[in-house]
Amino acid sequence: MDDASTHKSSSKVMTVFRVTSGNFMEMFDFFLFGFYATHIAKAFFPTGSDVAGLMLTFMTFGAGFLMRPLGAIILGAYVDSIGRRKGLILTLSIMASGTILIAFVPDYNSIGLIAPLLVLIGRLLQGFSAGVELGGVSVYLSEMATPGNKGFFVAWQSASQQVAIMVAAIIGYVLNQTLTAPQIAGWGWRIPFVIGCMIVPFLFYIRSSLQETDEFKARKHHPSMPEIFRSVASNLPIILLGMMMVVMTTVSFYAITVYTPTFGKSVLKLTETDSLIVTFCVAVSNFFWLPVSGAISDRVGRKPVLMVFSGLTLVTAYPALAWLVSDITFNHMLMVLLWLSFLYGCYNGAMVAALTEVVPPHLRTAGFSLAYALATALFGGFTPLISTSLIAALGDKAAPGYWMGFAGACGLIATLLIYRKGTQASADAAAAVRPGA
Repeated sequence: MDDASTHKSSSKVMTVFRVTSGNFMEMFDFFLFGFYATHIAKAFFPTGSDVAGLMLTFMTFGAGFLMRPLGAIILGAYVDSIGRRKGLILTLSIMASGTILIAFVPDYNSIGLIAPLLVLIGRLLQGFSAGVELGGVSVYLSEMATPGNKGFFVAWQSASQQVAIMVAAIIGYVLNQTLTAPQIAGWGWRIPFVIGCMIVPFLFYIRSSLQETDEFKARKHHPSMPEIFRSVASNLPIILLGMMMVVMTTVSFYAITVYTPTFGKSVLKLTETDSLIVTFCVAVSNFFWLPVSGAISDRVGRKPVLMVFSGLTLVTAYPALAWLVSDITFNHMLMVLLWLSFLYGCYNGAMVAALTEVVPPHLRTAGFSLAYALATALFGGFTPLISTSLIAALGDKAAPGYWMGFAGACGLIATLLIYRKGTQASADAAAAVRPGA
């Protein structure tokens, strides 16, 4: 490989690193909120009932997702109109504000009802920002990808989130080894959030060095925000089908990452350390399968990959969890979660690239973000709450498997409908990758 090729490869790697940095921050905070849900519940929602407090915490967690559609439309239109680079810097600013708020809010015993209110505001800010963060990053990666490798490049959007989970799990493990349980419950759970605040300036620095994508600059017309809003309305059917496709991703992801620590501790009664180790292994597995699947979908097409792994989720999610709860051990939990990770990683590796292709180029960020935000707000973001509710209502510890099976069905149906007309899907994909489209 000559020097020019080496420099070009290095430049691509650094660009991926810069653009996915905000993704890291978003998922770092989201995972921490899920992992320390029991401690957050006691600090901000002291109801006298552990279950009720946990439910209120997960409702607050889910409330942030309700802001995602609003962020997707407003910020997504801004990104499609003004540019990818400026939009990604703005989303990081809003996200950082929510993170700082959650990290330093005094608990309920100190300031009363203002405490949970401020935590809720922090989650709403994070949700508003996250509404376009994933879409903005995915679109940027799709537009800077080399020909024939879009799936591989776009998969790093999700892969960056797995790094955040690994880092958060490692920090949690270290805290468990150095602090007592009362210390973690009292104040130690805030330490990872503070660490997140400390890396914000670094993230701003590296993201500010991003360049605008050549594809965006090559377009002769950059639509105004009102034009994009009208286009979103006229393309709502494909956006809603995209939403169904994303349901499989968001439900699976929040089930095997954010909800896993709570499931391991509160439902399976395994130790906190066991749950952290499993979560770390899941993140490593996700990190591996996402780009592998993205690359495979570049070779065989998106549709076969999406159908196989949404179908497998539909038929195996509940049986796998039922086997786990019939004989609860650390090894069994690890095996089941790695299987679910394999299904999620292989599906999502193809899905994210597919979504950037089926949404019309002129509203690519807004359309992608709205589909993703609706799926997360209505389905995926409430996975911890729905899982907890299903277990309580049915008395079945494996009940989250029903929810994951439903998500698999959504992904399978959406894939069949989106690719029902092969010629149209091919035309959409071609338009999505054509420079200056």
